[in-house]
This record gives sequence, C-alpha cells and structure tokens, in this order.
Amino acid sequence: AAMAAPSVFLLAVSGEIESGQFPGFDDLYCKFCFVYGQDWVPTAGLEEGISQITSKSDVSPTTLVWNFPIDITFKSTNPFGWPQIVLSVYGPDFFGHDVVRGYGAVHVPFTPGRHRRTIAMFVPESTSRLQQFTSWLTGRRPEFTDPKVVAQGEGREVTRVRSQGFVTISFNIMTKDLKKLGYDVTPSDLQSPSLGPGAQGLPKY
Repeated sequence: AAMAAPSVFLLAVSGEIESGQFPGFDDLYCKFCFVYGQDWVPTAGLEEGISQITSKSDVSPTTLVWNFPIDITFKSTNPFGWPQIVLSVYGPDFFGHDVVRGYGAVHVPFTPGRHRRTIAMFVPESTSRLQQFTSWLTGRRPEFTDPKVVAQGEGREVTRVRSQGFVTISFNIMTKDLKKLGYDVTPSDLQSPSLGPGAQGLPKY
C-alpha cells in the first residue's frame, strides 16, 4: 500500500496584546514575533508586528494599554514545535534612546476558545559591575540581537536575567482536524495552567 500523505491540521490564532505593567517606566511599545517548529507554515496573517507607543493615563496609572491585535493561521503536520509568541518591550531611557524593557515568551494555548495569559518579562543582566556602570554611562543596555533566543531554552541559563514587569495577552484559538491526528484537545482542558516561561518541548495533550 502507498504511504498516506501526512494529515494536516490548522491552528488559527487571534486576539490582542492587551497591556503591560512596567513599574517605573512609561511611553513603551511592544514588538511580537511567532516562533515555531519546522513542520509549521503560516498561511495567513502576520508573523510579527510592532505596536504604537503608549503612555500611562489617569485612568490606568499603573498599566500601559496597547490593545494591539494579533492574527495568524498556521498549518502543520506535527504538533511538535507548537508556536510561541515572543514579546519584546522598548521605551526611552534617561537620554531618550530606545532600550529594551523586557523580553518574554509564551506558548499559544492548545485548546480552542478564549484564553488570557500574563507573561513575566525579563531583561538580560550585565555580567560584571564594570559593564553595568559603562552601559549606564553610555545608555547602552545589553540586548539579545535576536529575540527568538527567548523562545529557546538553551542559552537562557547562561544569560543572567532579572524580572521586570508583565504583559497580558488575550487569545482566541480555533483548531481544525487536530482530532484526526489523535490529539483530543477538548475545551474541558481550558482550566489547565499555562506553560510558564522556560517550559519546553511538547505540550501535554
């Protein structure tokens, strides 16, 4: 018998990067990109984007509201490498230069329906005091050249990071033909906790 073609399933992700909380910082904007395994192909929507700059207001003195839409559809033959969304948040330093105020990543939820995730954001720490002082003096912050590093567990241990704020995202998830592959992700799992930053490998279905 001829080999059957691999089954294809679809994952449609919409929602928005709602808001951020970065005590002590203001006038921040947010970049996002999706990171996913080699069997995944985006078929519609945007893989990356950049929000407007937002400021705190009297209405929300501690929260920066972006309400920045995300919308992408993937097809895949394999749930391994399930997409993550990687965020980086930037804002002006004392000298008016844009510096990174936080990186974070979270897996796209696996179950259909509406979800909210709050992502703990972190920044790379300069390793030595001298480096910290010179970067303070020159206004240069250590930065990951490729934010996708954030989604990959390797290398995270060697980078000293410090926590700095939170970003809240809402997701609307639709899947098609995932059951045909034998993965039964029914809405009964909706209460399952989200994968924290650093959770790697295959999701538990």
